[in-house]
Amino acid sequence: MSQAPGAQPSRPSVYHERQRLELCAVHALNNVLQQQLFSQEAADEICKRGPSTLSHQGHAGDPEMSPVLAPDSRLNPHRSLLGTGNYDVNVIMAALQGLGLATVWWDRRRPLSQLALPQVLGLILNLPSPMSLGLLSLPLRRRHWVALRQVDGVYYNLDSKLRAPEALGDEDGVRAFLAGALAQGLCEVLLVVTKEVEEKGCWLRTD
Repeated sequence: MSQAPGAQPSRPSVYHERQRLELCAVHALNNVLQQQLFSQEAADEICKRGPSTLSHQGHAGDPEMSPVLAPDSRLNPHRSLLGTGNYDVNVIMAALQGLGLATVWWDRRRPLSQLALPQVLGLILNLPSPMSLGLLSLPLRRRHWVALRQVDGVYYNLDSKLRAPEALGDEDGVRAFLAGALAQGLCEVLLVVTKEVEEKGCWLRTD
C-alpha cells in the first residue's frame, strides 16, 4: 500500500500517517480506515458541503447529493480560521457517513466490558493535547484526534504524533488503554461501525 505524504513506513501491514499541520482528524480517519481516503482538501469540502460519496481514488463526489455542514464562508465553525485543519467531530462523522459507515459515542459511564470490540471497525479518541512553542511548554491544551484499530489480530494505537504504531495487544490491551485514557478525564471515544451494527446496537454487549 502506498504511503501518504505524511506517512512513515513502519510495520508492513499497518498503515500509519504522521502528524502534519493540525490535520489530526484527517490522519485519524485514514488511520482508522487503514488507507488514504481523505485529504485536507476533502475535509475542507466536507466543512462547506457535508459528506460526499468518495470514489475509489478518494476524491469527493457530487456535493449536491450531500447535506450542508456550514456555509462556504471564511468563518467556518468546523475548522481552523487559519486553514491549517483542526477539524471538529462533525467533519469526522460526516466523512464516515459518506462512506456508508456510522459512528456511536461511547457512554463513559458504562463499564468497558460491555463494549463488543469484534463488532467495532475502529475507535477514534478525542484527547486533550499539550501545546508547545519550540522547547517551551505552554499552559494550554488543544483537542487531538487519535485512531485505534485492529490489524491482523493486534490492536494498535495509531496516534499521528507517534513515530510508529504502538501495539496494544488483544482486547484486554485495548480496554486497558481506553480505561487509562478515560480515567484522565476530558477523553471522548467514538466507535466506528457499520450501519447494520449501529441499527442493531450490537456494539454493546448485553450478556
